[in-house]
Amino acid sequence: MQVILLDKVGKLGGLGDVVKVKDGYARNYLIPSKLARRATDAAIKEFEARRAELEKAAAAKLEAARTLGEQLQGKAVRITQKAGVDGRLFGSVTNADIADALAKMGLAVHKSQVRLSAGPIKTVGEHVVSVSPHGDVQAELTVQVVAQLD
Repeated sequence: MQVILLDKVGKLGGLGDVVKVKDGYARNYLIPSKLARRATDAAIKEFEARRAELEKAAAAKLEAARTLGEQLQGKAVRITQKAGVDGRLFGSVTNADIADALAKMGLAVHKSQVRLSAGPIKTVGEHVVSVSPHGDVQAELTVQVVAQLD
């Protein structure tokens, strides 16, 4: 299916690109999340009429993500979890836990924006985590996992 992208989509294209994708990907993800429209002649003409407005919105979104990235860069987040004597956690610290801790600090980050390269954190200590509020913006922060004292 041919679609015209209404926003930048990772590994697919940027704003205004006409790309061919599988039908299910377009119907189930791109179109419902308003990232793309079916590339008909009428849709392409409408897009060209609205291009400046969409580019302005995309630039504003990128600027907001850059500001958030600057705020996140170098931050330290402290998370307390139950742990055994050997320093292994009972459970793990996930991207949702990190996003919640950042929200308590006043930084709005969605859990899908937190990237744990080695999977969930399962040990006590300091871990470097990557946060990507936008496809072009990436910040690194330190997560300090400490054992909960009972």
